[in-house]
Amino acid sequence: MRLDWKVLGCAIGGFLTISYVLRVSYDFLSGPQSYPAWVDLLPGFHWLSWSSFALVETIAYAVFFGLVFAPLYNFFFVEVWRQS
Repeated sequence: MRLDWKVLGCAIGGFLTISYVLRVSYDFLSGPQSYPAWVDLLPGFHWLSWSSFALVETIAYAVFFGLVFAPLYNFFFVEVWRQS
């Protein structure tokens, strides 16, 4: 079974979005302890602003991962399958 980069990108985007919302919600309730980590991971991040909450970068990372990982997986899957 081959991986489709669009499906993989959407799945990872959903996972990252849910993780991001949960983590920011936790930080909102307990105080912004991980703010320095967010600034390092997401350039231009400002604590609880609408521009930082748009999740554009998170989705872009997911699509990039899908574009890179799916073809690599498909290539190596075919090569290993052919040898066995």
